[in-house]
Amino acid sequence: MSNSSTANTGSSYWWRSLTPQHWFVYITCSMAWLFDSVDQQLFNLARDAAVEDLLGDKALATVYAPYTTSVFLVGWAIGGLVFGALGDRYGRAKMLTISVLLYSICTGLSAFATDYFQFNCFRLVTGIGVGGVFGLAVALITDTLPNQARSPALGLLQGLSLWGNMAAGAIGMAVGMAAAVGALQGNLAPWQILFLVGAAPAVLSLLIFRYLKEPQTWLDARAEGQRNGIKFGSYSALLGHKRWRRHAWLGLALCSAGIIGLWGIGNFHPKIVRSIVETHLAAQALSESALAAEKAYWSSLGLILQNAGGFFGMMFLAWFAQRYGRKPAFALGLILSFSTTLLVFIAMREISDIYWMIPIMGFGQLSVFALYAIYLPELFPMSLRSTGVSFCYNLGRLVAASAPITIGLITQQLGSNIEGFRTAGIWVSLVLLLGLLALPFLPETKDKPLPNED
Repeated sequence: MSNSSTANTGSSYWWRSLTPQHWFVYITCSMAWLFDSVDQQLFNLARDAAVEDLLGDKALATVYAPYTTSVFLVGWAIGGLVFGALGDRYGRAKMLTISVLLYSICTGLSAFATDYFQFNCFRLVTGIGVGGVFGLAVALITDTLPNQARSPALGLLQGLSLWGNMAAGAIGMAVGMAAAVGALQGNLAPWQILFLVGAAPAVLSLLIFRYLKEPQTWLDARAEGQRNGIKFGSYSALLGHKRWRRHAWLGLALCSAGIIGLWGIGNFHPKIVRSIVETHLAAQALSESALAAEKAYWSSLGLILQNAGGFFGMMFLAWFAQRYGRKPAFALGLILSFSTTLLVFIAMREISDIYWMIPIMGFGQLSVFALYAIYLPELFPMSLRSTGVSFCYNLGRLVAASAPITIGLITQQLGSNIEGFRTAGIWVSLVLLLGLLALPFLPETKDKPLPNED
């Protein structure tokens, strides 16, 4: 019921083994994860401006904007746990369609929130939809593609998601420039337009996912499991089995470190960028709307630079993992994430710094995410693959949700200003090093077969 890995996993020509059906599954899953990434980053770009407008108090928004990220991450964790199990039980393709529709529709509804509470409600449900995509997409690809193509294809899947992030940055820049020249029509603020754009994948999902079929390997495995009494998508089976329970909890610890580094700390770099831009443009006496447009433009540029660096980081670490092993690659990735985070939170002070410091931070922080796509499905059998991947990757969001709250509380204690925010981020970034503690207790899976049902 499981595939075997071969020594060929690192082949430079893995794509030659793919049939048209393989390509369809791979492209469809990649698009789902890419648009998921667009949605995530549009939220990062729109968050601060949205909360400022809804609360009507800039100082208060500095404290409360991170809490919306925590709400989003809680929804993400819930969605990952629910859809991951449902994907193993009822089919990855079906659940992937529902996930994409859910996050698309609720992203669009976020644009029409009338108060802070309603905005958080929409972000919670959006997070639930977003949370389902990764585990389902990874499981679909793992169960469909040939053995020699699986690992490099999954590494590239994460890399392609960064193009979605950069697309969000380009959208943000375009909206910012349009607002600066007064080209936006109607009464919608730039942040509302960004959320409306995020609703677009809903239409695409209806056109594509109706043709996506469940992998034959999963259908066969489920039929055999029913005959043998194997539970698919069962958390009692995941956490009640000694081997899978060990992999689940240690994988969660490993994922939590990287996710906190990115979502709890790194993705708040637009706040630092906005403060730098505001300081350097103060002498120009810009109108409030013009200054908001400049902030939107530079925040979006920072996002593009972060993800451009992240793409090269992911490709490098995926190659490193194929050559030297998963565990050495994780150790290197977490150390890079920590050191590059300190660079931005301590040293980025000038507009010119944005051009080179943020790409370096992206290289460090995002590189480790390619390893999650490669490594996590190698820890669990077919019956628990989506469940296990989602448990590690998405329950980590629930742990990570504490980081923005912690940053907000520390910032508040230090005066609710940008320097307090920088200091808070530096302290919280220490959690990245804790991920190293899980590595000695996890298996090395390079060139080893996918696990069978025990």
